[in-house]
Amino acid sequence: MARHKQRAQSKGGRLRIVAGNWRSRLLDIADVDGLRPTSERIRETLFNWLSPRIHGASCLDLYAGTGALGLEALSRGAATAVFVERSAIAARQLQENIDVLGAKGVTVANQDALAYLRSASGQRFDIVFLDPPFADDLLGETCRLLAQQRLLSEDALVYLEQDRSSPEPVLPDDWQVKKNKTAGKVRYMLIQTGA
Repeated sequence: MARHKQRAQSKGGRLRIVAGNWRSRLLDIADVDGLRPTSERIRETLFNWLSPRIHGASCLDLYAGTGALGLEALSRGAATAVFVERSAIAARQLQENIDVLGAKGVTVANQDALAYLRSASGQRFDIVFLDPPFADDLLGETCRLLAQQRLLSEDALVYLEQDRSSPEPVLPDDWQVKKNKTAGKVRYMLIQTGA
């Protein structure tokens, strides 16, 4: 009797790509406390907002976690994505998922997001995804560093996700909220930068 070797599934669950080239692909999620992908419902709304700008875009997925936002962007036609994730376990699982998908134009940086921003130079991004741990108050400082370090292309878009009960972050003066919605306990916004 032949034995079939099955790939071990992560204890963290599965992530489904909503649309694009990898539509309905299921990917493992690392078993890391507090790791939660952006919901499919929110991703669908977000990428409807981004549809005129996603094709060929250069994306930065800070606080990447599962990589749900950056992977969805690549599936829908983004040209490149940089994923920044401080958890070595989550970063390793993200790299495995990228390898499984055969994604091109991708970099995974296993480091703290703020440290990455402070040391980053040269590359400019069209779309930035910010979904930090809800318990940490990081959005204001992250946005300030993005603007200060000149990492944004002209008219870049920044997506913010936070706990609905948290105050909205202080944004750089020339940034404007284009979209602001809530779903359950989550507030999510799309920001037009003045870069």
